[in-house]
Amino acid sequence: MALPDIQDQVDERGISLDNVGIDGVRMPSTFSDGVTTQAGVASFEVVVQLPEDRRGTHMSRMVELVHEHLEVIDPRELPTVLKQAASRLDVGVATIGIGLPFATRVLSPVSGREAWQPSDLRLRATLRGDVFELVTSVTSEVTSLCPCSKAISDYGAHNQRSVVTVDVHGHDDCPYPVSVARLVELIRLTGSCPVFPIVKRPDERSITMTAFEHAAFVEDMARDLSGLLRKQRVRHSVRVRNLESIHSHDAIASLSWRPEG
Repeated sequence: MALPDIQDQVDERGISLDNVGIDGVRMPSTFSDGVTTQAGVASFEVVVQLPEDRRGTHMSRMVELVHEHLEVIDPRELPTVLKQAASRLDVGVATIGIGLPFATRVLSPVSGREAWQPSDLRLRATLRGDVFELVTSVTSEVTSLCPCSKAISDYGAHNQRSVVTVDVHGHDDCPYPVSVARLVELIRLTGSCPVFPIVKRPDERSITMTAFEHAAFVEDMARDLSGLLRKQRVRHSVRVRNLESIHSHDAIASLSWRPEG
């Protein structure tokens, strides 16, 4: 006996929905972009734009899509995955969001101790008709030391960790213009000094003095990181948050930029 397909019923209210789908699907996946290969547990979101005459979408097909096509996550292959999603779900607009931890090996500055430094990666790919866009987002941490505190103090200056997020926009011709590993490198060049997982006493001395010699406001950090990305002519946005050590509030700065033409 054929079971009724309620989702395919015609809806007569005349109201379309911007996003309908699933979120929080987690499974083991391997990120592989031609530069870095790394395994972990990823979280997935799949949504579509639902036309006004469709009552619902087939969410089980979205889960199947994740399991069948995203066990290996290659940002360069997401246009193909989204085309399959749009066809399978019979929609004109489809989006896949992917979040997972990402780690790079770093060396402590003096002791040379090697360890994993974590960051957070998020990919958000959208297909609208034949137009594809991918936003690659990386969030990582650095150290910042306040130039004002340094200038007005007889000795010392307050410093803190800073959370830096950079979003890079790709499109049909170039969906993945900057690798995740390179974005992490650029973030670590921002601020007063990188952070390190293993810090021995000689490392602590070096980090403290390096930060003191490279004092940076939150405004400086946002501008410096954007400047590095502008050299590569990629559309991007930057957000910086200082987890202030002497204030009861955080300090923030952000900007967006896109090349002309």
